[in-house]
Amino acid sequence: MFGRRKRLSYNLGQSLQLDTKLQDMSFTVFDTETTGFSICTDDRMIEIGAVHVEHLQVTDRTFQTFVNPARDIPKLITKLTSIEQQHVENAPSALNAIKSFFQFVEDNHSWGWVGHHLNFDRHVITQEVQRAKYSYKEPSTFDTVDLIDYLIPACNRRDLEEYAYIFGTQTFERHRALGDALTTAHLFVELLKRLEQQGITTLSHLLRLKNDKIQRKITMF
Repeated sequence: MFGRRKRLSYNLGQSLQLDTKLQDMSFTVFDTETTGFSICTDDRMIEIGAVHVEHLQVTDRTFQTFVNPARDIPKLITKLTSIEQQHVENAPSALNAIKSFFQFVEDNHSWGWVGHHLNFDRHVITQEVQRAKYSYKEPSTFDTVDLIDYLIPACNRRDLEEYAYIFGTQTFERHRALGDALTTAHLFVELLKRLEQQGITTLSHLLRLKNDKIQRKITMF
């Protein structure tokens, strides 16, 4: 019989009423870098970065840490991210890095997580936590891709930098966790402002948009 997993706990922002205005909410926008895409098997996280968004503004509160993957970083990944073995040799383990990230979320009273193609980054966090024989409760999550699909359904681009260009938002260092988190955060704020113009102004509206997106995906299959 498997033993019960230890639980990583952290406090999110206070419970919100469904009629809470988007401008009164706070979010943690984050991104991860890894040694590759086979997270369930050989690949590991090598960096995590995050930025706090509050009152529809990207704040100067950021988080970044390298992560020791306990394995070599492929040359292709170093070429893409500029992260070398020397950057991660003395870095914290994945579990300790995630604990620090969770502390950042708690310190900023964040209500939810945001990312671009967020499912991958969620999967990275989950796999690393489970690998360390822990569990955790995930907050509400929002993917910028879903918001974009609502605003411009015919847009089939998927690159973060392309979307930033389309919506006229700032870009930062690509394929680095904090840089991509900052780019995503500015894009996210612009998307929320455009959604407000279409009457999506509260938490209830945002959750309904997310649920409708999920239902459409299920219907497609």
